[in-house]
Amino acid sequence: MFVLRYCVCVSVSLLAVLTWNTGLTAQTVSSLEGKSEAEKLSLDPDNSQPRVTDIKQMQESSVSSQNTKNISTATGKRNNSPPNVLSQSGTSETPEKNSEPILQQLPPNNLNPNGNPLLRPSQPEDVEIDINEPLTLNEVIALALQNNREIQQARIEVEEVEARLVVERAALYPTLDIDSRLNREFIERQTGDFTGGPDIVVDSSETTGIFNVSLRQDIYAGEERDGRIKRAEREIRREELELEQIAENVRQEATDRYYSLQNSDAQVAIAQADVANASQTLRDAQLLEQAGLGTRFDVLRAEGDLATANQRLTSRIANQRIARRELAETLSLGQQVELVAADEIRQSPTWNLSLEETIVQAYKNRAELEQQLVRREISEQDVRIALAGITPRLDFVAQYGFDDDFDDGVGALPNWRFETRLTWRLFDGGRAFAGARAGNRGIDRATIEFTNIRNEIRLEVETAYYNSIANRENIDSTSANVRTREEGLRLARLRFQAGVGTQTDVINAQRDLSQARGDFLEAIINYNRSLNNLQRSVSNYPDNRLFEIR
Repeated sequence: MFVLRYCVCVSVSLLAVLTWNTGLTAQTVSSLEGKSEAEKLSLDPDNSQPRVTDIKQMQESSVSSQNTKNISTATGKRNNSPPNVLSQSGTSETPEKNSEPILQQLPPNNLNPNGNPLLRPSQPEDVEIDINEPLTLNEVIALALQNNREIQQARIEVEEVEARLVVERAALYPTLDIDSRLNREFIERQTGDFTGGPDIVVDSSETTGIFNVSLRQDIYAGEERDGRIKRAEREIRREELELEQIAENVRQEATDRYYSLQNSDAQVAIAQADVANASQTLRDAQLLEQAGLGTRFDVLRAEGDLATANQRLTSRIANQRIARRELAETLSLGQQVELVAADEIRQSPTWNLSLEETIVQAYKNRAELEQQLVRREISEQDVRIALAGITPRLDFVAQYGFDDDFDDGVGALPNWRFETRLTWRLFDGGRAFAGARAGNRGIDRATIEFTNIRNEIRLEVETAYYNSIANRENIDSTSANVRTREEGLRLARLRFQAGVGTQTDVINAQRDLSQARGDFLEAIINYNRSLNNLQRSVSNYPDNRLFEIR
C-alpha cells in the first residue's frame, strides 16, 4: 500500500512538471549540441517565414466568425470585416476589391528588370539576392502584365499589323512621281570621202535634260483593294484578341504561382509546428525516463521522429524558396529580387453565377471564340482578293514634262499626256479560282475550330465550377477535422504525461493533426485555384473588360 501511494505521488508530481514544460519553446535534439540547419533557416529574420495560427486560436476565430455570420444574417447586413489567416468556408467574407485599375497598384521600381534584355551577369554579386519584397496578389498580377515577354511580343505584333493597314489604305490615294534626268553624251564619228583618202574622226557631245511629273490613280481594281483593307483591319482585331488571350493566361499563371507560394509558406509553417510537437514529445519521453516511468526506447523513438520532422522542414523550406524563384521568373523581375507573399491565406469569395450563367458568360467573353469568327472574315476577304485577279481594272495616268537639248539652241519642249487604261485578264491558269477555293476552305476550318473551342470552353467551365464546389465543401470538412485532431492530440499527450497512454498514441495524434492542417490549407488553396481557373475559363470577369495592357 505504501509503495502504491508513493507511485501515485510521483506520478502527480511528474504530471505537474510536464504540464509546466508544455508552455516552453520547442527545442530540437540537435540543440543540445548546436542548432540544426533547418532551425537556422527557420529562424533567419530575412527568410520571412509565416507561422500557422494556433489551433485554439483557429477554433476561437471560427466560432467568432460563425457567430458574426449568424448575427449578420439575422440583421440582413453583410459582414465586410477582413477574415483571419485560416478563414473557413462560409465563416468570413473577402474584403471588397480595390476599384483602382490594376496597373496603378504597381510596387516600387526596384523590382523592375534591367532595361537591357541582353544583360548577362558576370559576377556573383550581380545575382546575389538583396531585395526581399512582399507583394500582394494584385501587385503580382500588375507586374506580370507589365513585364511579361509574351505580352510585349504580342503588343509588337499588333503594332505591326496596324502599320500594314496603313500600307493597304495607301492604295485609295493616287501616286505622284517625279522623273528628272540630265545626260551628257560624248560621241566619236568616223567619216570618209569618195576620193579614197584617209577617214576623218569627228568628236561631238550632246547634253539633254528630261523632267516628267506623273499622276497615277487606280480607279477600279475589282474588290482587291477593298478586300485587302478589310483583311488588314480584321488582322488587327485578331492580334488584339491574341493579346487578350495571352494576358488572361499570364494573369492566371501569375495567380497560380502566387497561390503555390502561399501553399509552400503554409507547408513550412506546418512543418515548424511538427518540429515543435516532436520536441514536446521528446521532452516528455526524457522526463518520464528520468522519473523511471519511461524507457530508453521511447526516447530514441522520439529523437528519430524529431529528426524526421527537421528533415521535412528543411525540404519544405527549399520548396518555398523554389516557389519564390518561380514567381519571380513569371514576373520577369531582376536578378537580385526575391518575392514574399504579403497576402494571408484566405478563402476567395463565392462564385455568384450559376453553372448555366457561367457557361453563357464564357461564350460571350472568351477571345478564342471571337478569334475564329475573325478568321472566317479574313478568309472571306481572301476569296474576294483572289477573284479580283480576273476582273477588269481601270487606271488613269496624267503626265507632264519637257525635254531639252542644250546643244541645239532650242528651248525646252513641254509635253502633256493623259491616259486611261482598261485591262482584263481572261486566263490565269486557274489561279484565281484556286485561291478562292483555298479561302472557302479557310472558312470551313474556322467554323469547325469554333465548334471545337466552344465545346472545350464548356468543359473547362464545368470542370472548374465542379472543382470549386468540391473544394468549398472540403474546407468545411477539413476544418472540422482539424478541431477533432487537435483535441485528440491534447488528450493523447495528457494520457502519456499521466503514464496511462503510450508514446505511439502521441506520435499518431501528431501525425494526424499535421495531416489535417495540411488538408485544411490545401482545401483553401485548391478552392482559390479552382476559382482562378473558373475566372480564366470565363475571362474578363466581373468587369467584362480586359486589364489595361496596351
